[in-house]
Amino acid sequence: MPRKIHQATSTSRPDPDSVEHFPVLIAGAGPVGLTLALELEHHGVRALLIERNPTTTRHPKMDITNGRSMELYRRLGVAADLRKMAIPPENPTVVSWVTELGGRELARFAYPSVNARQAEIRSCTDGTMPLEPPMRVSQVVLEPTLKELLDTRAEHVQVRFGWTLESFTQDETGVRAQLRCTRTGGQRTIHANYLAGCDGASSAVRQELGIALDSADLRREIVREVGIRRVARSVVKSYVTRGEKLVDGRFYMVHFTTTDQALFERFGPAWHIQSPDGWTVISQNDDDCMTMHAPLTVGENADKIDPREFLYQRLGRRFDCQILLANAWTPRSAVARSYGRGRVWLAGDAVHQVPPTGGYGMNTGVGDAVGLGWALSALINGWGGTGLLRAYETEHRAVALRNRTAALRHSAVRAAIKTAFPTTVHSDRWYGERSRSAFGREIADLGNLENEALGIEMGYRYSDSPIVWPDSGAEPPLRVESYTPTTWPGSRPPSVYLDDGRALFDLLGPEFTLLRFTDTDVTALTDAAQQQGVPLTVVDVRDVTARRRYERDLVLIRPDHHVAWRGNSVPEAPARLIDRICGLATVTD
Repeated sequence: MPRKIHQATSTSRPDPDSVEHFPVLIAGAGPVGLTLALELEHHGVRALLIERNPTTTRHPKMDITNGRSMELYRRLGVAADLRKMAIPPENPTVVSWVTELGGRELARFAYPSVNARQAEIRSCTDGTMPLEPPMRVSQVVLEPTLKELLDTRAEHVQVRFGWTLESFTQDETGVRAQLRCTRTGGQRTIHANYLAGCDGASSAVRQELGIALDSADLRREIVREVGIRRVARSVVKSYVTRGEKLVDGRFYMVHFTTTDQALFERFGPAWHIQSPDGWTVISQNDDDCMTMHAPLTVGENADKIDPREFLYQRLGRRFDCQILLANAWTPRSAVARSYGRGRVWLAGDAVHQVPPTGGYGMNTGVGDAVGLGWALSALINGWGGTGLLRAYETEHRAVALRNRTAALRHSAVRAAIKTAFPTTVHSDRWYGERSRSAFGREIADLGNLENEALGIEMGYRYSDSPIVWPDSGAEPPLRVESYTPTTWPGSRPPSVYLDDGRALFDLLGPEFTLLRFTDTDVTALTDAAQQQGVPLTVVDVRDVTARRRYERDLVLIRPDHHVAWRGNSVPEAPARLIDRICGLATVTD
């Protein structure tokens, strides 16, 4: 039985004649809700964004915005603003495995700085790289930055913190929602064409709709993943035989500042310092602010933990620090069976929760926000059909399932390393160095795919989408570790710089864009779009490298920068193509 959203206990009653109207009401102003608001603003759609908390989050949560998310933020015109608040662009990104804090380093994975990565991207001509490098920033910083951008620039979106969604009903005309001010108890009644639930893992909107989650037993799934993935043999054997019994599943987070940075930079500045004991220290600002996550032992009472002593015990050192926040948490692995119905749709953690390895939670949610946002905008602006919302579920649920599998694989690697950790690595005798060297090679062989899986981050594809025109021939492979540049319908197209120095992605319009690489007559297609009221911009590109990477003379790009159709000439029935990609009809042949 789904949990009901109870009415406010305030004695005040809304005036039935004072109902406010917004085309879209967004419940939840985390990164996903804020991004959805930016997407609606991008399309000129009025919206009200509400958040029950009085301020943005104080919890660090995510700390990496991947390259694909940054491409989408660039598309919204805010990527440069976000980078101003992130880790300095000259800082490299290092993941360091150590025996203990202040101990020996076992393995190191080093990645270029944003500046260096941008130089690589500019020189890359094969389309294999994102247009934007990833960005390291704590959610504590990201959320207020997104909110400020809306507060200062939005003309169509209103943002209201301290308001919670109490109840809602929907019919064929829209959604009627009752809101309550968490400070005063005052109430507002809102009528919206659509309600977007971006209200987190315990989503009240999802529960009110009665949508169940398909959950996975994280411990058993990790054991299964270790068994079927290509990971170091001795580590797998150790984990499969005894690992499941040792995994409790809970973690404890301590967010702190310290003046003893030298202790954490024994081997140089690092983004993640990780121990096979299971703990990870994350540098939030490459300075004094850090977060430790460590597993709890079986039966350990989290409510009785002294955060400072827990920090000292797990890291094996006492040092100067100030505790900012501390709490227990449990990784989740669940995907909703549906992403919405009727006039109410969901995005972000409301429909998928994955282990944090890989950073796929928020980044998957950013994709949700863009996908749902352009679909709602098309409906509200009158040129889209309800098939867009069905397609949103089909496309984004498949991505969430794929990302969950990848996150479990990454978690399996970490758990296997923890289980196989030999105590001999701590020894100062001759066999200690041998043990450290051998175990370090094991870690290096396992790799650091959780920070390298470009195929997950930008190689996802909506091939089975009802709003993508099917193509013939053999579909290119989908790989986890790498992105295959392709314009196969449903794919994110390759990012290339043109001979004149412009990024091709920067030429794409806010709605549909037809890239024309030759002088092909496209009048029939543009006329069909005009007759349906579909906004379509034709962009002429005369660039040999770009044409080679885009594989066809004509490539139609959707508002979310995915390929809707491609060909060397206009299709025989262009109106059918327009109807399909706008959610007005489907093709069966």
